[in-house]
Amino acid sequence: MKFQNINTLLLILAGISVTGLIFLGYNSISFGYKEIRLCLNLTKAHQENSNLQSQQGLSYNQPSVVGLDGKVIALTPWLAPIVWEGTFDSFLIDSIYKQQNITIATTVFALGKYTQFLKDFLESAEQNYFVGFRVHYYLFTDHPEQVPAVKLGEGRQLTVLTVASSNRWQEITLRRMEKLEKLIESRLVNEADYVFSLDVDTKFYGRWGAESLGRLIGVIHPGYYQTHREQFPYERRPESQAYIPVAEGDYYYGGAVIGGLVKDVHEVAKTCREQLDIDAAKSIEAAWQEESHLNKYFLYNKPSKVLSPEYLWQDFKPHTNEVKIIRFSQVIKNYAAVRPNP
Repeated sequence: MKFQNINTLLLILAGISVTGLIFLGYNSISFGYKEIRLCLNLTKAHQENSNLQSQQGLSYNQPSVVGLDGKVIALTPWLAPIVWEGTFDSFLIDSIYKQQNITIATTVFALGKYTQFLKDFLESAEQNYFVGFRVHYYLFTDHPEQVPAVKLGEGRQLTVLTVASSNRWQEITLRRMEKLEKLIESRLVNEADYVFSLDVDTKFYGRWGAESLGRLIGVIHPGYYQTHREQFPYERRPESQAYIPVAEGDYYYGGAVIGGLVKDVHEVAKTCREQLDIDAAKSIEAAWQEESHLNKYFLYNKPSKVLSPEYLWQDFKPHTNEVKIIRFSQVIKNYAAVRPNP
């Protein structure tokens, strides 16, 4: 293909879409497959490597998850997909990603009595979670002897990492970002392409596949997806690093699911850990520990893809019209019986 002027070449190198090139007049048969493929690859690389940073203090309408007509909304205001049943072809997207020969690291924390949730978590994951992909579970626990023997599928493995116990569940939660940050630096940077950090007191009820992959992934909390942002349980004390003003906010993200490319999840974990340390030095503990800091991060560093509440439900909640399938859900439990402190 011959370029008529330097501007056309620069547009292609910048990753402009094929649609844009056709509009400019390059719609003849001479515009070959190789050039289209090059352009698409450049566009994808540009999108996946772009940090969607937002200024603090911006004033804009709160995005909705469900429209006035009751239909789900599948796109954020910054043009990131919101993944719902019916918005993707599971066979197609899994087939595309399987060709890339990727490894998905998955971190799980099971300390104290939370080891009782491991069997259901792992067995349901083996039936539903990235089936047919290479998955490596990294389990942090203070009771390695209580890890159940669960048969794993081909290309799947489990590594148990022993950590110290704690007499406060809040402390366990607060230190997860530090553990994730160090694991990425010491191992995952060389062992995985994507990483998800998932809560263990959960169970998979439906398929969870490559539609959830992206540069940076957040999940909308099932308890607040139709709540006005003024009622979100953000950290509201200005002295905390997790502080979010009442007039700001997109969605309330659940801390039970964090995912994305290894380098991007590392940046999340590192930033949140640094903010947690600053708060700790001032004897401040954010309202919902690392979840509060995660919401602060996602407000100003927008996820490239958002998972709908299908990917994080709660067993005690009744089904709703917009949630057609429950893929992953927090199980019912007696917190007083499983937590080391109130």
